[in-house]
Amino acid sequence: MKIHIYYGGRGLIDDPTLVAVRVMMTVFEELNVKVAKYDLFDQKNNITTLPQTLKEADAVILASTVEWHGVGGMMMSFLDACWLYGDKERIGKLYMAPLVMSTTYGEKEAELDLINAWQTLGGIVCPGISAYMPEVSELENNEQYRLLIEKAAENIYRYVNQQIISLPVSVMAVRKAAYKTRNTALTQQETEQLSEYASDEHYVAKQKEDIRELTDLFKGKMSEKNRVGEEEELPEAFRRQFKPQPNTHLKYKINLKGKAKALVLRVEGKDLEVSWGDVVYPDVELTMEENVMREITEGRKTFQGGFMEGAIVSKGDFKSLRMLDSMFPF
Repeated sequence: MKIHIYYGGRGLIDDPTLVAVRVMMTVFEELNVKVAKYDLFDQKNNITTLPQTLKEADAVILASTVEWHGVGGMMMSFLDACWLYGDKERIGKLYMAPLVMSTTYGEKEAELDLINAWQTLGGIVCPGISAYMPEVSELENNEQYRLLIEKAAENIYRYVNQQIISLPVSVMAVRKAAYKTRNTALTQQETEQLSEYASDEHYVAKQKEDIRELTDLFKGKMSEKNRVGEEEELPEAFRRQFKPQPNTHLKYKINLKGKAKALVLRVEGKDLEVSWGDVVYPDVELTMEENVMREITEGRKTFQGGFMEGAIVSKGDFKSLRMLDSMFPF
Protein backbone atom coordinates (compact mmCIF):
# COMPACT_ATOMS: atom_id res chain seq x y z
CA MET A 1 0.00 0.00 0.00
CA LYS A 2 1.21 3.50 -0.82
CA ILE A 3 -0.18 6.71 0.68
CA HIS A 4 0.65 10.18 -0.60
CA ILE A 5 0.39 13.18 1.73
CA TYR A 6 -0.10 16.57 0.11
CA TYR A 7 0.69 19.32 2.61
CA GLY A 8 -0.80 22.69 1.72
CA GLY A 9 0.52 24.80 4.59
CA ARG A 10 3.45 27.23 4.62
CA GLY A 11 5.92 24.90 6.35
CA LEU A 12 6.18 27.01 9.51
CA ILE A 13 7.84 25.44 12.51
CA ASP A 14 4.80 26.11 14.71
CA ASP A 15 2.30 24.57 12.27
CA PRO A 16 0.26 21.94 14.17
CA THR A 17 -0.62 20.21 10.89
CA LEU A 18 3.04 19.24 10.43
CA VAL A 19 3.06 17.62 13.89
CA ALA A 20 -0.05 15.61 13.00
CA VAL A 21 1.50 14.57 9.67
CA ARG A 22 4.65 13.31 11.39
CA VAL A 23 2.60 11.25 13.86
CA MET A 24 0.59 9.71 11.00
CA MET A 25 3.71 8.93 8.97
CA THR A 26 5.21 7.08 11.94
CA VAL A 27 2.07 4.95 12.25
CA PHE A 28 2.01 4.18 8.51
CA GLU A 29 5.67 3.16 8.52
CA GLU A 30 4.99 0.76 11.40
CA LEU A 31 2.21 -0.74 9.27
CA ASN A 32 4.67 -1.21 6.35
CA VAL A 33 2.91 1.44 4.28
CA LYS A 34 5.01 3.38 1.79
CA VAL A 35 4.51 7.11 2.41
CA ALA A 36 5.40 9.98 0.08
CA LYS A 37 5.00 13.57 1.31
CA TYR A 38 4.65 16.48 -1.09
CA ASP A 39 5.07 20.02 0.26
CA LEU A 40 2.96 22.14 -2.08
CA PHE A 41 4.84 25.34 -1.18
CA ASP A 42 7.98 23.70 -2.64
CA GLN A 43 6.11 22.39 -5.69
CA LYS A 44 4.35 25.60 -6.74
CA ASN A 45 6.23 25.78 -10.06
CA ASN A 46 5.23 22.19 -10.87
CA ILE A 47 1.70 22.29 -9.49
CA THR A 48 0.09 21.49 -12.87
CA THR A 49 2.04 18.25 -13.27
CA LEU A 50 1.71 17.16 -9.62
CA PRO A 51 -1.64 15.34 -10.22
CA GLN A 52 0.33 12.80 -12.26
CA THR A 53 1.80 11.52 -8.96
CA LEU A 54 -1.69 10.35 -7.94
CA LYS A 55 -1.32 7.42 -10.33
CA GLU A 56 1.21 5.82 -7.97
CA ALA A 57 -0.96 6.07 -4.82
CA ASP A 58 -3.64 3.89 -3.21
CA ALA A 59 -4.82 6.71 -0.96
CA VAL A 60 -4.07 10.37 -0.32
CA ILE A 61 -4.18 12.67 2.68
CA LEU A 62 -4.90 16.33 2.00
CA ALA A 63 -3.30 18.16 4.91
CA SER A 64 -3.83 21.88 5.41
CA THR A 65 -3.85 24.58 8.07
CA VAL A 66 -6.54 27.23 8.48
CA GLU A 67 -4.60 30.33 9.51
CA TRP A 68 -7.32 32.89 8.77
CA HIS A 69 -9.83 31.55 6.22
CA GLY A 70 -10.14 28.30 4.30
CA VAL A 71 -7.54 25.71 3.37
CA GLY A 72 -5.20 28.18 1.67
CA GLY A 73 -4.17 28.98 -1.88
CA MET A 74 -1.64 26.19 -2.46
CA MET A 75 -4.15 23.44 -1.64
CA MET A 76 -6.77 25.07 -3.86
CA SER A 77 -4.24 25.34 -6.71
CA PHE A 78 -3.47 21.64 -6.35
CA LEU A 79 -7.17 20.73 -6.41
CA ASP A 80 -7.65 22.97 -9.46
CA ALA A 81 -4.82 21.10 -11.18
CA CYS A 82 -6.46 17.76 -10.30
CA TRP A 83 -9.69 18.98 -11.91
CA LEU A 84 -7.99 20.29 -15.05
CA TYR A 85 -5.19 17.78 -15.57
CA GLY A 86 -5.79 14.77 -13.30
CA ASP A 87 -6.66 11.28 -14.49
CA LYS A 88 -10.32 11.14 -13.41
CA GLU A 89 -10.50 7.39 -13.85
CA ARG A 90 -7.57 6.93 -11.44
CA ILE A 91 -8.89 9.51 -8.97
CA GLY A 92 -12.22 7.66 -8.94
CA LYS A 93 -10.43 4.72 -7.27
CA LEU A 94 -8.47 6.78 -4.75
CA TYR A 95 -9.35 7.17 -1.08
CA MET A 96 -8.85 10.61 0.47
CA ALA A 97 -8.67 11.52 4.14
CA PRO A 98 -8.70 15.22 5.12
CA LEU A 99 -6.33 16.52 7.79
CA VAL A 100 -7.16 20.09 8.86
CA MET A 101 -5.79 22.02 11.82
CA SER A 102 -7.06 25.52 12.57
CA THR A 103 -5.12 28.15 14.51
CA THR A 104 -8.10 30.54 14.40
CA TYR A 105 -11.45 29.01 13.42
CA GLY A 106 -13.15 27.24 10.53
CA GLU A 107 -11.57 23.78 10.63
CA LYS A 108 -14.91 22.03 10.07
CA GLU A 109 -15.76 24.23 7.08
CA ALA A 110 -12.30 23.61 5.58
CA GLU A 111 -12.63 19.87 6.10
CA LEU A 112 -16.01 19.94 4.35
CA ASP A 113 -14.48 21.90 1.45
CA LEU A 114 -11.84 19.19 0.95
CA ILE A 115 -14.45 16.44 1.12
CA ASN A 116 -16.73 18.17 -1.40
CA ALA A 117 -13.82 18.88 -3.75
CA TRP A 118 -12.62 15.27 -3.70
CA GLN A 119 -16.11 13.88 -4.23
CA THR A 120 -16.61 16.28 -7.14
CA LEU A 121 -13.42 14.89 -8.64
CA GLY A 122 -15.03 11.46 -8.32
CA GLY A 123 -12.81 10.10 -5.53
CA ILE A 124 -13.70 8.18 -2.37
CA VAL A 125 -13.63 9.90 1.02
CA CYS A 126 -12.69 8.19 4.27
CA PRO A 127 -12.77 9.71 7.81
CA GLY A 128 -9.97 12.11 8.63
CA ILE A 129 -9.15 14.69 11.32
CA SER A 130 -10.08 18.30 11.98
CA ALA A 131 -9.23 20.22 15.15
CA TYR A 132 -8.70 23.66 16.64
CA MET A 133 -5.09 23.95 17.78
CA PRO A 134 -3.96 27.59 18.39
CA GLU A 135 -0.62 26.50 19.89
CA VAL A 136 1.50 23.68 18.50
CA SER A 137 2.71 22.85 22.03
CA GLU A 138 -0.81 21.70 22.94
CA LEU A 139 -0.54 18.96 20.36
CA GLU A 140 3.10 18.06 21.05
CA ASN A 141 2.65 17.76 24.82
CA ASN A 142 -0.76 16.11 25.03
CA GLU A 143 -0.43 12.33 24.84
CA GLN A 144 -4.17 11.81 24.45
CA TYR A 145 -4.23 14.04 21.36
CA ARG A 146 -1.38 12.02 19.85
CA LEU A 147 -3.25 8.79 20.54
CA LEU A 148 -6.31 10.16 18.72
CA ILE A 149 -4.18 11.01 15.67
CA GLU A 150 -2.58 7.56 15.75
CA LYS A 151 -6.04 5.97 15.89
CA ALA A 152 -7.14 8.10 12.94
CA ALA A 153 -4.12 6.90 10.94
CA GLU A 154 -4.94 3.28 11.78
CA ASN A 155 -8.54 3.84 10.68
CA ILE A 156 -7.36 5.27 7.34
CA TYR A 157 -5.16 2.21 6.82
CA ARG A 158 -8.04 -0.11 7.70
CA TYR A 159 -10.47 1.77 5.45
CA VAL A 160 -8.15 1.52 2.43
CA ASN A 161 -6.93 -2.00 3.13
CA GLN A 162 -10.48 -3.34 3.35
CA GLN A 163 -11.61 -1.31 0.31
CA ILE A 164 -14.68 0.01 2.12
CA ILE A 165 -17.13 1.54 -0.34
CA SER A 166 -19.12 4.76 0.05
CA LEU A 167 -22.71 5.58 -0.82
CA PRO A 168 -23.27 7.75 -3.92
CA VAL A 169 -23.33 11.52 -3.47
CA SER A 170 -25.08 14.20 -5.50
CA VAL A 171 -21.87 16.03 -6.47
CA MET A 172 -21.14 13.18 -8.89
CA ALA A 173 -23.96 14.50 -11.06
CA VAL A 174 -22.31 17.94 -11.01
CA ARG A 175 -19.01 16.41 -12.14
CA LYS A 176 -20.61 14.63 -15.10
CA ALA A 177 -22.38 17.79 -16.20
CA ALA A 178 -19.59 20.30 -15.64
CA TYR A 179 -16.33 18.52 -16.43
CA LYS A 180 -14.87 19.02 -19.87
CA THR A 181 -11.32 18.31 -20.97
CA ARG A 182 -9.39 21.46 -21.74
CA ASN A 183 -8.42 21.66 -25.43
CA THR A 184 -7.03 25.21 -25.51
CA ALA A 185 -3.26 25.76 -25.58
CA LEU A 186 -1.84 26.94 -22.26
CA THR A 187 0.94 29.54 -22.21
CA GLN A 188 1.77 30.24 -18.55
CA GLN A 189 4.43 27.53 -18.23
CA GLU A 190 5.87 24.94 -20.58
CA THR A 191 4.74 22.26 -18.14
CA GLU A 192 1.21 23.57 -18.37
CA GLN A 193 1.32 23.23 -22.16
CA LEU A 194 2.43 19.62 -21.81
CA SER A 195 -0.18 18.92 -19.14
CA GLU A 196 -2.90 19.70 -21.66
CA TYR A 197 -1.95 16.53 -23.51
CA ALA A 198 -1.26 14.46 -20.39
CA SER A 199 -4.71 15.30 -19.03
CA ASP A 200 -6.63 14.49 -22.22
CA GLU A 201 -7.67 10.90 -21.58
CA HIS A 202 -8.67 10.31 -25.22
CA TYR A 203 -5.33 11.65 -26.43
CA VAL A 204 -3.40 9.41 -24.00
CA ALA A 205 -5.39 6.34 -25.05
CA LYS A 206 -4.74 7.10 -28.74
CA GLN A 207 -1.03 7.61 -28.04
CA LYS A 208 -0.80 4.24 -26.28
CA GLU A 209 -2.51 2.53 -29.23
CA ASP A 210 -0.15 4.23 -31.69
CA ILE A 211 2.86 3.24 -29.60
CA ARG A 212 1.79 -0.41 -29.61
CA GLU A 213 1.39 -0.36 -33.40
CA LEU A 214 4.72 1.38 -33.93
CA THR A 215 6.45 -1.04 -31.56
CA ASP A 216 5.18 -4.02 -33.57
CA LEU A 217 6.25 -2.32 -36.79
CA PHE A 218 9.66 -1.55 -35.36
CA LYS A 219 10.20 -5.15 -34.25
CA GLY A 220 9.49 -6.27 -37.82
CA LYS A 221 12.28 -4.03 -39.06
CA MET A 222 14.91 -5.22 -36.58
CA SER A 223 16.65 -7.47 -39.10
CA GLU A 224 16.98 -4.56 -41.54
CA LYS A 225 18.26 -2.34 -38.75
CA ASN A 226 21.01 -4.78 -37.78
CA ARG A 227 22.62 -4.35 -41.20
CA VAL A 228 23.20 -0.66 -40.61
CA GLY A 229 26.44 0.35 -38.91
CA GLU A 230 26.26 1.46 -35.28
CA GLU A 231 27.11 5.09 -36.08
CA GLU A 232 24.48 5.22 -38.84
CA GLU A 233 21.77 3.39 -36.90
CA LEU A 234 20.28 6.41 -35.14
CA PRO A 235 20.41 8.82 -38.13
CA GLU A 236 18.79 6.14 -40.30
CA ALA A 237 15.96 5.79 -37.77
CA PHE A 238 15.22 9.51 -38.08
CA ARG A 239 15.35 9.38 -41.87
CA ARG A 240 12.86 6.50 -42.00
CA GLN A 241 10.35 8.23 -39.73
CA PHE A 242 10.65 11.73 -41.17
CA LYS A 243 7.26 13.30 -41.94
CA PRO A 244 7.80 16.76 -43.50
CA GLN A 245 5.79 19.67 -42.14
CA PRO A 246 4.96 22.71 -44.29
CA ASN A 247 7.16 25.81 -44.03
CA THR A 248 9.57 24.22 -41.59
CA HIS A 249 13.15 25.50 -41.32
CA LEU A 250 14.67 24.20 -38.09
CA LYS A 251 17.96 23.02 -36.63
CA TYR A 252 18.10 20.55 -33.73
CA LYS A 253 21.09 19.51 -31.66
CA ILE A 254 20.65 16.33 -29.60
CA ASN A 255 23.35 15.63 -26.98
CA LEU A 256 23.54 12.01 -25.86
CA LYS A 257 25.41 11.63 -22.58
CA GLY A 258 28.55 9.59 -23.16
CA LYS A 259 28.76 10.51 -26.86
CA ALA A 260 31.55 12.83 -28.01
CA LYS A 261 29.49 14.24 -30.88
CA ALA A 262 25.92 15.47 -30.99
CA LEU A 263 23.23 14.28 -33.38
CA VAL A 264 22.33 17.21 -35.64
CA LEU A 265 19.02 17.46 -37.51
CA ARG A 266 18.58 20.09 -40.23
CA VAL A 267 15.05 20.38 -41.59
CA GLU A 268 14.39 22.53 -44.67
CA GLY A 269 10.82 21.93 -45.76
CA LYS A 270 10.75 18.44 -47.30
CA ASP A 271 14.51 17.95 -46.94
CA LEU A 272 16.18 16.38 -43.91
CA GLU A 273 19.89 16.19 -43.15
CA VAL A 274 21.03 14.04 -40.23
CA SER A 275 24.66 13.82 -39.10
CA TRP A 276 26.98 13.52 -36.12
CA GLY A 277 28.78 16.75 -35.27
CA ASP A 278 27.90 20.24 -34.09
CA VAL A 279 25.69 23.13 -35.18
CA VAL A 280 25.83 26.85 -34.42
CA TYR A 281 22.74 28.48 -32.88
CA PRO A 282 20.31 25.54 -33.02
CA ASP A 283 16.61 26.31 -32.64
CA VAL A 284 16.39 23.58 -29.99
CA GLU A 285 19.16 21.80 -28.06
CA LEU A 286 18.25 18.59 -26.21
CA THR A 287 20.29 16.61 -23.68
CA MET A 288 19.37 13.08 -22.61
CA GLU A 289 20.70 9.62 -21.76
CA GLU A 290 21.17 7.12 -24.60
CA ASN A 291 18.52 4.82 -23.15
CA VAL A 292 15.96 7.66 -23.31
CA MET A 293 16.67 8.13 -27.02
CA ARG A 294 16.36 4.37 -27.47
CA GLU A 295 12.92 4.43 -25.84
CA ILE A 296 11.87 7.23 -28.19
CA THR A 297 13.05 5.49 -31.37
CA GLU A 298 11.42 2.24 -30.22
CA GLY A 299 8.07 4.03 -29.81
CA ARG A 300 7.92 3.68 -26.02
CA LYS A 301 8.30 7.40 -25.27
CA THR A 302 7.82 10.76 -27.02
CA PHE A 303 10.03 13.83 -26.93
CA GLN A 304 7.25 15.73 -25.11
CA GLY A 305 6.76 12.89 -22.64
CA GLY A 306 10.48 12.69 -21.90
CA PHE A 307 10.65 16.46 -21.33
CA MET A 308 7.58 16.42 -19.06
CA GLU A 309 8.98 13.69 -16.80
CA GLY A 310 12.39 15.37 -16.60
CA ALA A 311 14.34 12.79 -18.63
CA ILE A 312 15.14 15.40 -21.31
CA VAL A 313 16.64 18.85 -20.76
CA SER A 314 15.66 21.33 -23.47
CA LYS A 315 16.93 24.76 -24.49
CA GLY A 316 15.34 26.90 -27.17
CA ASP A 317 11.93 27.47 -28.70
CA PHE A 318 9.28 25.28 -27.07
CA LYS A 319 7.05 25.19 -30.16
CA SER A 320 9.95 23.77 -32.15
CA LEU A 321 10.38 21.07 -29.50
CA ARG A 322 6.75 20.05 -29.94
CA MET A 323 7.31 19.81 -33.71
CA LEU A 324 9.74 16.90 -33.18
CA ASP A 325 6.95 14.45 -32.38
CA SER A 326 5.03 15.60 -35.48
CA MET A 327 8.03 15.30 -37.81
CA PHE A 328 9.33 12.04 -36.29
CA PRO A 329 6.34 9.94 -35.11
CA PHE A 330 8.25 6.94 -33.79
